[in-house]
Amino acid sequence: MTYLLKNKNLEICIDLPMENYQFSRFNWTGKITSVKFKGIPISTQEKMNGDPDNVFGKGFYNEFGIELPVGFDEVKEGDDFIKIGVGALQKEGKKYAFSHAYHIKPASFKHFKDFNKLTLHCNSGNVNGYSYELHKEIELLDNSFVIRYRLKNTGEKTISTNEYCHNFLAIDKELMSSNYILKFPFDLKQDLFDELLNPERKVIVNREHITFYDTPEEQFFYGNLTGNKTVPASWELINTKSKIGISESGNFTTSKINLWGWKHVISPELFFDIDLKAGQETEWSRTYKVFELDE
Repeated sequence: MTYLLKNKNLEICIDLPMENYQFSRFNWTGKITSVKFKGIPISTQEKMNGDPDNVFGKGFYNEFGIELPVGFDEVKEGDDFIKIGVGALQKEGKKYAFSHAYHIKPASFKHFKDFNKLTLHCNSGNVNGYSYELHKEIELLDNSFVIRYRLKNTGEKTISTNEYCHNFLAIDKELMSSNYILKFPFDLKQDLFDELLNPERKVIVNREHITFYDTPEEQFFYGNLTGNKTVPASWELINTKSKIGISESGNFTTSKINLWGWKHVISPELFFDIDLKAGQETEWSRTYKVFELDE
């Protein structure tokens, strides 16, 4: 059963941990599958032709350790490593691949419902000396929603990783076009990006924003838009046709922002770094605001 947070402005659909998506990549706690603003879709999904097997991203799925999950390099093939918010994954191959379907022993999950809030807990158990407790809260406000996280290292070894939200965005189901403008609170300098994939040259990167010359038929990707500089963790996406915008603001600074997209979707990703010794914990949050543009 999908859990619904709803008011006069926003409608947020959330799958509980053991519902639908149970693949080995994205965090299972509070899987936000879709968001609507006054009945208009704000989010979309990874694949344009749908996801009948529930193995791809959608809505506002988040992930821990996309490049290297906790403890992966320490174990041999066939042994388990931790994927935060998912469970114990069985190692296959020498290099981790986020798109690979690893065998999963699910973590332990609990959830608590309120009229405008959903709270979820995840307990990993001990896996090769690593253990954690993850607390995630999704709260609906008037024209915004907040995702709060608390991660505690309950194991013996240091947990070093990162977290981001994939943000599969498309306003009113409109394909990517010059009607979209994506803004960041810092100057964009392509020569400082870690990676640049724009095969059709339909993505236009200006100093102050990103837009499109035409609808891209192929996927595009920009790695680390900050050029390793520490910047405010925020972005704003507007659609000049529907006159609707959405923004994300973290209560942290970041030195890594990636951007992925395709014909039907754009995904700005703000990374939060995590480094916890045994017994330590950290908290962070992401606030999303949806708004109408002034005429």
